[in-house]
Amino acid sequence: MPTARVVSLVPSLTEAVAETVPGALVGATDWCSHPVGLDVLGVTRIGGTKNPSVSAIEALVPDLVIANEEENRPADVAALRAAGLEVLVTEVRGLDQAFRELSRVLTACGGPGRPRWLERAEEVWRDLPPPGRRRRAAVPVWRKPWMVLGRDTFAGDLLRRLGVDNAYATHAERYPRVPLEELRAADLDLVVLPDEPYRFTAEDGPEAFPGLPAALVSGRHLTWYGPSLAEAPRVLGAALRAGRR
Repeated sequence: MPTARVVSLVPSLTEAVAETVPGALVGATDWCSHPVGLDVLGVTRIGGTKNPSVSAIEALVPDLVIANEEENRPADVAALRAAGLEVLVTEVRGLDQAFRELSRVLTACGGPGRPRWLERAEEVWRDLPPPGRRRRAAVPVWRKPWMVLGRDTFAGDLLRRLGVDNAYATHAERYPRVPLEELRAADLDLVVLPDEPYRFTAEDGPEAFPGLPAALVSGRHLTWYGPSLAEAPRVLGAALRAGRR
């Protein structure tokens, strides 16, 4: 299959396509930060994940636009399709589904086969050592208001495989708003604080949970499905261990 002209509306898929099908990517969002140097490679920025410019995307004459049902708004996907563009929409609620969707996207983009990074990611996650004592955690993704990971999330599945059980995994919502007082009273072993979408830091986040261990983790390794998956168990594992007190 010849290489397609691809516009990506999903940062993790941008990285996956750029690493696997060189030259295919012609457009990406303002939030697509990896691999570094996309602008130097001539990749056009087409707006945000929630407000892409349909006209800018049309001007690139892409063969394919790749999107995600959670990352991108249905109205934007509909507008792109109404403009006559082919849009591939992924759905990722867990690690196994991420691997399947990555294969589908890369094939659609004209990839030459399964890349080594994808094979390596499957190997490291399949061969994880037993996690030992399991810990119960809340995983805030925003504050003012506080929002946490709820049911059926990719990040929650990664943490589960690493021995951390999401306290809100059975919540009716996928990203519920939870008052801070409730989080503090939730009988947690630790709180996991990623640096995206809200940028929690050592000075912004842990102080809200006095006496509770806090693990500051890389959002790219926790929420992105792409080449970072191959190193995610090591990076996340180290951060989670550092969160012990």
